[in-house]
Amino acid sequence: MTGTTLKPDVQVQGPAWDLSDEYPAVTAGEVDADLQALDDLLDRIAAINPRLSAHGETLETLAVADAGDTISSACEVFTLAEQSNRLLGNLSVFASCLLSVDAEDDEAQVLQGRLLGYRKRVAELLQPSQQFLDRASDAVVDAYLDNPTVSASAFSVRHDRQRRHERLTLAEENLIAGLSQDAIHAWGRLYTQLSGTLNCEVMVGNEVQILGIAQASGLMQKPDQRLRHAAWQGINAAWETHQETCAAAINAIAGWRLETVDKRSARQAVHFLDAPLHVNKIRRATLDTLLAVCEASAPVARRAALAMARAGGREKLGPWDLRAPAPQFSSSGEAMPFDEALRLIAEAYAQVHPEMGDFVNMVAERRWIEGTVTHRKRPGAYCTRFPKSRNPRVYMTYTGSSSDVITLAHELGHAFHSWVMRDLPECQRSYGMSLAETASTFGETTVRDALLTRAPDAASRFDIMWEEMAALPTFMLNIPARFSFEKTFYERRAERPLRPNELKEMMAQAWNEWYADSMSEPDPMFWASKLHFYISGLSFYNFPYLFGYLFSTGVYLKRDDFEGDFYSSYVALLRDTGRMTAEQLASEHLQVSLDKPAFWEETIASLESRVARFEAVVAEITEG
Repeated sequence: MTGTTLKPDVQVQGPAWDLSDEYPAVTAGEVDADLQALDDLLDRIAAINPRLSAHGETLETLAVADAGDTISSACEVFTLAEQSNRLLGNLSVFASCLLSVDAEDDEAQVLQGRLLGYRKRVAELLQPSQQFLDRASDAVVDAYLDNPTVSASAFSVRHDRQRRHERLTLAEENLIAGLSQDAIHAWGRLYTQLSGTLNCEVMVGNEVQILGIAQASGLMQKPDQRLRHAAWQGINAAWETHQETCAAAINAIAGWRLETVDKRSARQAVHFLDAPLHVNKIRRATLDTLLAVCEASAPVARRAALAMARAGGREKLGPWDLRAPAPQFSSSGEAMPFDEALRLIAEAYAQVHPEMGDFVNMVAERRWIEGTVTHRKRPGAYCTRFPKSRNPRVYMTYTGSSSDVITLAHELGHAFHSWVMRDLPECQRSYGMSLAETASTFGETTVRDALLTRAPDAASRFDIMWEEMAALPTFMLNIPARFSFEKTFYERRAERPLRPNELKEMMAQAWNEWYADSMSEPDPMFWASKLHFYISGLSFYNFPYLFGYLFSTGVYLKRDDFEGDFYSSYVALLRDTGRMTAEQLASEHLQVSLDKPAFWEETIASLESRVARFEAVVAEITEG
């Protein structure tokens, strides 16, 4: 496959996934049946809520002896809410999956629109229950958690109560929940829709071609440096034509969050980082320690970037090179067919334990992976799961590059994480992104190391090590640059909305601070082209990737320290991600403290030795 080939080779691209075991179609009777069942469940919650809200403003002083009916009502609502969220989540995942493959799917858009009203209603109906759990005394909540129907939720309830000082009145919370769907979330949906329908012009050979953003983004994984550069320029030019729209969206999303933070600061000061830290179940001290160690260790990641540049015959990398395939020093330069990539991943996973290899094969056999190449697909890759069946789905655009192989290994790691937790109560299956990357990055490292053991020569080792080295500047430079930009943006947005040129300047500054002399130029339009800044459900979406990358690497390094069967210990760690904080998980399973530098420094030190080996391989194949 040449660097200018655009038409996907049907032998290379991945398969289409099968969603029919969830719903045959958007218009199927099963969809209407679930919507009707959801209506019935929500009506039952609405009927119970007056009993749950009977104590109103006296809830804080309610004695356990007088709380029997309130506790009973809260337990009923918990059970009904679990069932409601399962149905709403299933329908939402279905619509999202369809729109990922075809952003112009009218029927899926209609379904997604219908679900907005249900989300509003669910958010409003669960406010009385949330008020009870936040405002009741410890004694009353303990009595509630003694009920076996809700006891499994103890960790999440007590974790959420740490932010009880932020809660507003029931009427105010209902107002925020109701308005958010057509405010902050509407801006997020606008950006998502734009990214799925936006086209750009790319010079391919001697011809300008009109491509979707996902297609053009795929070109930045091609070996032709000029094509990658052209794709990057085309993508940025397309986003520049919509920079006012993107600026309006990112300012509105941040403005909404800052305004709600201000409203929630009546009893105790609330910071805009409090919510993402809480959701990710890590403390600010841990994040500060992680970033400080990463900043001190940035030269390690820059060395990796510079070695990658030397391998390509250049002094520095350009922004268009960050997803480039390895320069070819061996004869194995052809794109890898999907089936072959899947076999490699299954074999590597099986070296950890046969069950992991069997899982990969099962996912493929059941057609739970979407890997086709079409112009209507949205960019990116992800893993999701259907709450009713608890079965995962993996989404990506597979074109056969080495980066695609690693992406597939990464997303299958997410799927495995979800799979080993499938029998747990739903309230114990929700984990922050800081821990969500544990299994995915572990899967990547497993695949790379397994491949390295059978590499016959330096050129083959280089091909395998390339993706690992590409991860260092991605996680240790790009992710911190995103965090730096976003944090500075929120600090300045508190004063006024920022113009596109200011956003470009801020992004370029963050880029230059972290990449330093390892990058030929910054990517000033990254604030517009990166979906993560526009995810309305969660701010600061990026730093968990850095945490997850290094935490998972640390877990991988400590695999020989586990007593007895590593696989059992590893699965136990994954299963606890939904019922422990990151600090508790590390202490319980790894015997380390995450708010101290030692664990992070030890992990990065191990990466330095890998960089040194890569530099030696680059020298051998370029100078030999």
